[in-house]
Order: sequence, then structure tokens, then C-alpha cells
Amino acid sequence: MAQQFQIDVHTALTVMVVTLSIYLVFILLVRVVGSRALTSTSAFDFACIVAFGSILGRTVLLKDPTLAIGVVALATFLGAQGVMGLARQHPGLDRWLSRAPVLLVSEGELLRANMRRAHVVEDEIRQAVRRAGARSLDDVRCVVLERNGALSVVRAGSPVDDWLLVDVDAGAASR
Repeated sequence: MAQQFQIDVHTALTVMVVTLSIYLVFILLVRVVGSRALTSTSAFDFACIVAFGSILGRTVLLKDPTLAIGVVALATFLGAQGVMGLARQHPGLDRWLSRAPVLLVSEGELLRANMRRAHVVEDEIRQAVRRAGARSLDDVRCVVLERNGALSVVRAGSPVDDWLLVDVDAGAASR
């Protein structure tokens, strides 16, 4: 039992370096693939998230896991998350770390190039529009893929403050 609490400096540093490396690779992959990779909308998505967690856990905890190694890995993850939270307070770093929200529907028109780029299909937009209580796409001013992978629907009919959409990547809509 006592060996569960033992860890040497070399092992602790190895766990920290591996943990930070996996964390940064994860952030990079989410940046490349997009925030939709983090949403769990189907059984397949859920299975992928569980598999990623398993792989990540095994990589971080090395071959012979101990409580001490787990504590070092957890502390390193939480520390990295804290540093990323501080970095995101800087607007330039925040824009680099997180993709901008993407405009998918504008004035009732599907922006197919943006949808392809964001890996969003028509069914997902249809579902979001229904959840918003709209009766048709004509009732929608815009649909935005948010940074967290959620779809936001802004209904048509009322003026919208420009501030609300200032960070949205209009992509094909602006061309």
C-alpha cells in the first residue's frame, strides 16, 4: 500500500511532460478538427470520446500507474487548464486557441460552404431550428456554430445588435 504514494522526481517530471504534451496535442487537434469534435450527439460520438479518454488515460498514467502518478497527472492537467484559461483572457491568444463562431444560415439561406468547413449537416441545422421554435427557415435570421459546438438560432423579425455577431466568421456570406 505504501508504494502507491511513492514517486521519484524523474517519474513525476516524465508524467508532467507527457501530460502537457498530450494536452497541447489535444488542443491542437480540436483547433484543426473544430469544436464539433467535442459534442456528443450520437452513440458514435460518445464512443469516440470514451475511447479518447481511455487512450489519454493510459498514455498519461504510464505502464505501472500509482496513486502518486495519477495525482501528478491530474494536477498537471488542471494546471494546464488554468494557464489556458488565463491565456484566453488575451484576445489575440483567445482567437488563436479557439475557432471563431461560424455563420451557417443567413437570412433564411443555408451557407453550404460554411457548413462543409464546419462539418455541420442540414439535419443538425433543422434540429436546432425546431428547438428554437421556428416554423420554417424563413423565420430564422441566422444560425451560428458556437465555439463549444452548439448551434445558436437567432430568429428573424426583430433588429439584432451588431455586437451580438461581431465575433462570427461569416465566411461565404461575406463574399
